[in-house]
Amino acid sequence: AIYFLWWLLFAGDGTGGRIYIRADQSPWAGFTSPGDYALMETQLYTGPILLGAGGTGGHMFPAQALGEELRRRGHQILLITDARGQRYTADFPADRIIEIKAANPNARGVLGKVSAAMALSGGLGQALKEIKNAKPIAAIGFGGYPSLPALQGAVIRKIPYAVQEQNSQLGRSNRFLSRGAQFLAHGFPVLTGVPASLKTPRKEVGNPVRDDVKALVGVSDYVAPVTGITFRLLITGGSQGAALFSDVPIEAISALPNHLRQSLEIVHQVRSEDEGRVKEAYHALGVKAEIAPFFSDLPRRLANAHLIIARSGASTVTEISALGRPAIFVPLASAMDDHQTMNARVLSEADAAILMSEKEFKSGALRGELENLMTGEARLTRLANNASGRVKLDAAATLADLVEEMIEKR
Repeated sequence: AIYFLWWLLFAGDGTGGRIYIRADQSPWAGFTSPGDYALMETQLYTGPILLGAGGTGGHMFPAQALGEELRRRGHQILLITDARGQRYTADFPADRIIEIKAANPNARGVLGKVSAAMALSGGLGQALKEIKNAKPIAAIGFGGYPSLPALQGAVIRKIPYAVQEQNSQLGRSNRFLSRGAQFLAHGFPVLTGVPASLKTPRKEVGNPVRDDVKALVGVSDYVAPVTGITFRLLITGGSQGAALFSDVPIEAISALPNHLRQSLEIVHQVRSEDEGRVKEAYHALGVKAEIAPFFSDLPRRLANAHLIIARSGASTVTEISALGRPAIFVPLASAMDDHQTMNARVLSEADAAILMSEKEFKSGALRGELENLMTGEARLTRLANNASGRVKLDAAATLADLVEEMIEKR
């Protein structure tokens, strides 16, 4: 606890195991599992690969994408996350998932930081116990405060590790862990917030994209709707949604000309406490809308949208770019080091998205943008075309290559 308290206050700046072998590469090809893998004892790998991530989908989705790629290559996966990260594990390709204690290191005041340090210390104890039992051969952290005890456990057990930063700004946990890492992978071309003294090799690999997103890339070209014909609008505030993502869009939509408003088909992710009143508001407007706190098939809905209004977490920006869809990004103002604004600028400065700060995200301004876009097929198409191809779709494979190189050198 003292160790983590010091970090919070002052450091801002195995045994033989089983793996899966592809059935078409194995002499035991007749013995296959549902994933087309043959299960056999081997000494090729001596333990799983530990993935540390948590908190939000922005950290969990890239970890999931790497896990999918590593599983295809025959590795077992151990995921260490927290209670918030557990919300994203339904399709996570892990052989074992461990939930540890964690807390937000940005807690205010000394007492808040003491409490966070105690929680992180408890998480470290849990991680060390699991690492001792599982004997992972390598670890990679994806940021978010649950990754800190997970990766610090790897440090103590002398397991080689690396970190992957999804955002344009190096996060606090990754900044702390990067000094002892084998490499620092990053998602966007520019990475700020890196200590000048850091000697760790940096690798621009892109942000790993989940299989269910990649499966939709290139399936259908973007076609802007004709004015007055059905216009599919997706609004998602992500896991850190706020009341303004429930209120501002409805106010803006209510002020649209009637023929545009009636052409809308809306999918709107809202906080659970706002769900009822948002449904009532759309019903009063006579607008067709589907409202829920969470959509398990969000990649499909992203691909189906004519326009997306969203936060600009790294995974959201990456997936929208991969799918080539026009978007209005509203960065989370309270995000550490304003990293969401920097993420959004990767596309907005290439005329591939529209950037509105929270101060600019008012009903009048949004109504104006919506009306211009709903009557501007050429602009929608230009945004979509410029967004497409701005990210690296092979990031998961590239990162998996680097992880395997790290294992070979251990």
